[in-house]
Amino acid sequence: MNTSSQRALVLTLVAALLVLTRLHLPTTFGHIGPLPDASWAAFFIGGYYLRGWSRWAFPLFMAAAVVVDYLVISGQGINFWTHYCVSPAYWFLLPAYGAMWAGGALLRRYQTANHGRTLALLVGSLLASVTVCHLLSQGSFYWLSPVVSEPTFAGWWKNFSDWYVPYLRVAAIYVGLAVIVHVLVEQVVRLARPHGRTVD
Repeated sequence: MNTSSQRALVLTLVAALLVLTRLHLPTTFGHIGPLPDASWAAFFIGGYYLRGWSRWAFPLFMAAAVVVDYLVISGQGINFWTHYCVSPAYWFLLPAYGAMWAGGALLRRYQTANHGRTLALLVGSLLASVTVCHLLSQGSFYWLSPVVSEPTFAGWWKNFSDWYVPYLRVAAIYVGLAVIVHVLVEQVVRLARPHGRTVD
């Protein structure tokens, strides 16, 4: 499988993760309920694996997110453009998700063979990306959405701090699972490679 095929496979899998969890489809694991929305993690993972395709892969992911939102809102019999989520703040998702994508891309660019350093870069880039993403998405919704009639700094900070850890936790879980899959695939490829064979 060449590099383009690998990227195409990753794009398909990560885009599917984004769409299925953003649709809040129920799981098949008993009564757990819908899987948490993996959108933030999907953009981070996409930035890491699809950095070379960012020019069109990022817009594709953004389009998928908006289409899913439209389908979910319209499916409830609500006009998409009048829904409380689709305020001027909604369009701040573009730079917010861009921050997640950039975090993954920067991790890919600066990772090294030193696993400890790469792990530190992963933690740092994920924390920074989630923080910026949350500032943009939550902050814009709080200050620009008509839902909050009398915004205050104290109210914004409480809202920000209440939701920061849950969003960080979900993103970290999905990214952590992606890391596990990445390591397992690397090990399988290494074991499957004939002994003594070198990569050109």
